[in-house]
Amino acid sequence: MDTFMKTRKSITFLALLAILGLNAAPALGVSKEIVQLQTQVQQLQEQMSQMKQSFDERMGVMKNLVEADTDAVNKVAAAMAALQATLQKQQTDAAAHSDQLSGQIQSLNDTLDELKVRLAKLSKQLEDVQAAQQSLTAQQAQQQQQAQQLAQAPPPDVLYNNALRDYTGGKNDLATQEFSDYVKFYPNTDLAGNSYFYLAEIQFRQGNFQQAVQNYDQVLQNFPSGNKAASAQLKKGFALIELGKQDDGIQELRHVIQRYPRSNEALQARERLRKMGVPASARSGAE
Repeated sequence: MDTFMKTRKSITFLALLAILGLNAAPALGVSKEIVQLQTQVQQLQEQMSQMKQSFDERMGVMKNLVEADTDAVNKVAAAMAALQATLQKQQTDAAAHSDQLSGQIQSLNDTLDELKVRLAKLSKQLEDVQAAQQSLTAQQAQQQQQAQQLAQAPPPDVLYNNALRDYTGGKNDLATQEFSDYVKFYPNTDLAGNSYFYLAEIQFRQGNFQQAVQNYDQVLQNFPSGNKAASAQLKKGFALIELGKQDDGIQELRHVIQRYPRSNEALQARERLRKMGVPASARSGAE
């Protein structure tokens, strides 16, 4: 652009010189110098035209390049904006999808916890059913065994009389087995209470006072109106005293006196309490 302006100024200057030269020597005609000057001017004009044409062509090319670059930049900007919008939409969708997945996972965890609780309950119920079934099976087997043994056992009166005979004869081991068989095969008869009593008596004689107390309790708890109830309570008191449980033993002896005041057992209870230096009733001791 600077070269074009300088060339234009030079041409203008030469044209002015040519006009001045013509005015200064009109009479001399066209000289060789003027012809050369005109030629130079012509050349300069042609160069200027060429330069202008080249400049216009270059400006056109530059304009096209600028327009092309502008279009490219606009396209890139549009593509970047579209890409950014797409990316933002994907991020928004991903966040929403992530929240949705988190909610679904939490829901699944809650469902899993509930299923675990139900499974635990079902497992417990199954264990209870299996335990009940096993217990029922064991009871059935025990009942069948007892039925078989009962079928093979002697009649109740025969078994009791044999046991009582052996007890009276001092055959304690044999009597123990027979009385035990009786309470096992015929636990609900009246003679079952007598059998528990005689088992306790054998154990009392052998010094097994703790086991004797348990069998005396069988008589008192299961056969309280039987003919051995008073004797069972008296001997339970004696056994407790032998075990060193004097307070419990004294209480049992006092109960004998209160419940069976005219019985032989009441007389024995008073005599034992007298030897121990204990009053026959708690009220007398308080007084």
